[in-house]
Amino acid sequence: MKMEASVASVVRELFHLNAKQMQWDVAACTDTGRVRPMNEDSYRISAEQNLFVLSDGLGGAAKGEVASAMAVESVVASMQNDSAAMPGEFVSRPELTKETNLLVRAVESANRQIHEQGMREPACRGMGATIVAAHICGRRLSLVHVGDSRAYLFRAGTLQQLTSDHSLVAEQVRHGLMSHQQAAVSELQSVLTRALGTEQSVEVDAAEIELFPRDSLLLCSDGLTRMVPENEIAEILVQAPGVGIAAERLVNRANECGGHDNITVVVIRIKKSLQEWFATFFPWCGANLV
Repeated sequence: MKMEASVASVVRELFHLNAKQMQWDVAACTDTGRVRPMNEDSYRISAEQNLFVLSDGLGGAAKGEVASAMAVESVVASMQNDSAAMPGEFVSRPELTKETNLLVRAVESANRQIHEQGMREPACRGMGATIVAAHICGRRLSLVHVGDSRAYLFRAGTLQQLTSDHSLVAEQVRHGLMSHQQAAVSELQSVLTRALGTEQSVEVDAAEIELFPRDSLLLCSDGLTRMVPENEIAEILVQAPGVGIAAERLVNRANECGGHDNITVVVIRIKKSLQEWFATFFPWCGANLV
């Protein structure tokens, strides 16, 4: 018992601060596709921040690749300064945690930077991008997005879309003016109702969910979702032995289905927290880690 107590004490000292932090594996894959001349998607994974960001530059607009790169870099940089006080012009949402409010603020800041550069430089005028960003804090996922890049949760064999597209066809479907089948073949699919950089300010959608071991998260540009049906996405996620293989298979499948747009995916698989892991191997101390 003395040895067990000693081990428990060491475990508590080593993992007190991070014991409840979910552990995860992540992989990303991006491809130009088979039609577009260049890749205007961007993504960033900041492992030390538990932060994952994906952006799709607006196709057909000026400098889409510049806008998407600015979006992901700006959000990561803003979140690195997460201890800073909220600026006076930022209105915190009381229903959201501090971490989610910080992520909303980071996206709003990215929007301003992209818009200002577009106003300064004629070659960049009108540039814009979508964004979807996820931050893991403990068991909680903070999720924000603008545009039609999506986030999915794959849990217990079921794929759930966590974001709502900010697009004309999506709004028509939500209002019962168009069926999902009609939306899938509509020539208006690319018309967005919200995007970063196109206006001085933007409304950012935000959500929070609780994570569990064996959950998978998928962030993706519309180059995946327009090509690959959700049932195939779910099948790939459940069959792939690891996140790297899952990411590659999703991109390959989108290209097999036509590859009409750039394709970018970020796949995150949630593992046990340190507290749960130690509870498995050291059951006498696992419940008292923190």
